[in-house]
Amino acid sequence: MHVHKYEKLWLIASLVLIVGFISTIVFGAVGAGVKMVDDSGGQVNASGLSDHPEFKDPGVRKVGSNEYEVYVVAQQFIFNPETIEVPANSNVTFYVTSRDVIHGFEVVGTNANTMAVPGEVSKITVQFDEPGEHGIVCNEYCGGAHHDMEGKLIVREPSNFTMGDQSSAQMTNQETNGTDEA
Repeated sequence: MHVHKYEKLWLIASLVLIVGFISTIVFGAVGAGVKMVDDSGGQVNASGLSDHPEFKDPGVRKVGSNEYEVYVVAQQFIFNPETIEVPANSNVTFYVTSRDVIHGFEVVGTNANTMAVPGEVSKITVQFDEPGEHGIVCNEYCGGAHHDMEGKLIVREPSNFTMGDQSSAQMTNQETNGTDEA
């Protein structure tokens, strides 16, 4: 069977493109360390978040020296808490879930970007080195007022940072443990 030279050229070019596309995916997954969101954050009952030990009072919790955990609940059309404050030079692990529909959770100007899926907990860790303000936006369409769904992350100088009342659970834990750490 005779194959025309232009047909061979297009066939070879197509195969090269397919191999190239597969190679970039493999490189991203293995070589560059690009990871997909997985279920390492765990699962929760989306309708029972008000009874969950962490998500019933979402907010910032200090878990170590310069280490914080932030529990966030996304729901139409707000993030709870709406304003998050953390100190600069800290590692912050976000645990994000949704009460109702799929939402996005993106801290603008950082690499923190994940989906908030009902029943799933997304876990991402970000290091904040510089003080400043970052917007938090929902980047998954979640309904009619999606464009109004936003929050704020304030990174403060460590000398200007206090836990405040970002989480009543944190204050209760400190009182129970008899510590004055903030």
